[in-house]
Amino acid sequence: MAVQVQTHASLSAAQQALGQGGTYLAGGTIVMRGVNAGAVQGLIVRATDPALRSITATGDSVRIGAGATMTDILASRDLDFLHPVARAIGGPQVRAMATVGGNLFAPHPYGDFAVALIALGARALLVQGSARPVEDLMRDRTRPPLIAAIEVPRPRDARAFGWLKVSRIKPKGVSVLSIALHLPRDGGRLRDVRVAFGAMGPNPLRSAGAERVLEGQSLDAAVIARAAQSACEGLDPPTDALASSWYRREVAGVHLGRLLERMA
Repeated sequence: MAVQVQTHASLSAAQQALGQGGTYLAGGTIVMRGVNAGAVQGLIVRATDPALRSITATGDSVRIGAGATMTDILASRDLDFLHPVARAIGGPQVRAMATVGGNLFAPHPYGDFAVALIALGARALLVQGSARPVEDLMRDRTRPPLIAAIEVPRPRDARAFGWLKVSRIKPKGVSVLSIALHLPRDGGRLRDVRVAFGAMGPNPLRSAGAERVLEGQSLDAAVIARAAQSACEGLDPPTDALASSWYRREVAGVHLGRLLERMA
């Protein structure tokens, strides 16, 4: 089947075109690989709406257009807390193409930026006008909606957000696993804790065990040790060419503990 590309000036027009079936093209790091392999055929839809690349600070959050690239993230002072995450994604060429919206639907073991968005409690603003937590989108990515922007709450202070990527090849290797933490403090106690893992399941997801241990506690050595032991509760890490399920289970708690020690 031949590939047919439609370009639309607005996201609403692109959404309407996708109603006929087809694949949305954002940065192309995922879709073009499928096109070249013959796995993606038929209608491909793209949009040139300028809003897709906009980044706007609004109060306690930042609205990121779904078409903003990792390079755009790195150029934004309002998103300095996400710079370590964007910098860990691929090399310069990939960062110049990979988009925030596309990263939400990157297959395992990719999707590191989505891990950070889940930890921060970000919301996806859909083209049809509704909003959904990014965490909800991760539960079923088989029929992804068209996303206009991502709304990301800013951490209260620099210590509240932490990020770690574990890979075998430095500096731009694919993740063995990745971890993002949001640890707001209230009177020295952790409140509204969010712990997210990448490459520890079919999609990025939260660690309920580690969150349960950390919530309401002071971040001391004993709490960190218990959180590390509970890191894999409810997680089902896959085996792939990078690492086995057993290995990921063995090291997840170790790396979580190290990140928590850095944030203590």
